[in-house]
Amino acid sequence: MTNVELSGDNYRVVATNVYGEASAAYLLGFSVAQRGEMQTLALIPLGGNRLLFKTALENLWANFAEAHGSVEGRSLALVNVRFDSDAQNVLFFYTKPTISVRADVVEFYK
Repeated sequence: MTNVELSGDNYRVVATNVYGEASAAYLLGFSVAQRGEMQTLALIPLGGNRLLFKTALENLWANFAEAHGSVEGRSLALVNVRFDSDAQNVLFFYTKPTISVRADVVEFYK
């Protein structure tokens, strides 16, 4: 477990606007995106992961690691986190829910 104190100058911004996204596709369904939340009712999954928020965050960290090195052993935190959701629907025949997340990453000094 890592303890950090936010009252001092003990951190630096490592990356800004890091992005992750996840989507799924279904037949015979419908999706509704409201205020960053996604609700989907569908019968036949075609692809993608059902855990869209989790997958989007994992993709964000993978994108960060690709550009800035491994996160292991570092005291990192996401700040200014922004979630967005989108739903593409075709007359209850096809639906594609998408969740995206953007954030800045800070690293705390030891």
